[in-house]
Amino acid sequence: MSRNFAVIGHPIGHTMSPFLNARLFEAAGKPASYTAKDISPDILSRSIEELRQLDGFNITIPHKQAIIPLLDGLDEKARLFGSVNTVKNGGGRLTGYTTDGAGFRFALKSAGIPLSGNLLVLGAGGVSRVMALEGLMEGCQVYIAARRMEQAQALAADLLKACGKKAEAFPLNETERFAESQGLTFDLAVNGTPLGMYPKEGESPLGPGGLRRCKAVFDAVYNPRETRFLQLAEEAGIQTAGGMAMLVGQAAEAHRIWDGSHYETGDLLTLCREAENEMKRLFGGN
Repeated sequence: MSRNFAVIGHPIGHTMSPFLNARLFEAAGKPASYTAKDISPDILSRSIEELRQLDGFNITIPHKQAIIPLLDGLDEKARLFGSVNTVKNGGGRLTGYTTDGAGFRFALKSAGIPLSGNLLVLGAGGVSRVMALEGLMEGCQVYIAARRMEQAQALAADLLKACGKKAEAFPLNETERFAESQGLTFDLAVNGTPLGMYPKEGESPLGPGGLRRCKAVFDAVYNPRETRFLQLAEEAGIQTAGGMAMLVGQAAEAHRIWDGSHYETGDLLTLCREAENEMKRLFGGN
């Protein structure tokens, strides 16, 4: 009996999900079809019955929060994060999960970067919230730097409400000054902003001055493979990790939820390289 899966989002043209998931199903010996469905926000609620015909699906921007009231249940972590990127259909019951945190942790672990100490989160959107929560749950002291102070403060307040742990907030353009005034060094800085992604490939959330305060950096942007943020960090001799490993890690976690599948780290890192080559073939870039 054939099984069918998909990723939904809007727009969805540059998604790597069909490539990644086809490889993961093949590696696990559990063949299935996996397609991309462009569903605009105005028809999401009307599409839920169509989605119930699938065995499972992934969700990307802009539906990670909007899908929640349309589901039959939520995993505990998805409830905490207030975000869903994976849905399992169990006998017609749709349950939402989030695998973003697992992907983030896989990217750091595979690069040999610990999630500990002072964590600087750049940006205040959905992926920044995931990384900040993972840091707080691991016992990190979290600092949030967003373009506008009110954005950083809003995320800090949301995190306190979600898990009872406090994060400090300040404007992104004051990162270096804030760190110097506090005598701070960041054990890890993570980029959750779109800076470095098309059409802002030449931009970085931190310049050389701010990076001098960082021991390691992670960029959630995966296209291009090497962002300006990562380039500047490498030039300064700082340890780096890119976003493709997070994408692969979260896809592998979705397969664990759907099928109980397990993948060796080496195989997932090979898939990262294959996906980067495929991305370059399809979309260009470095």
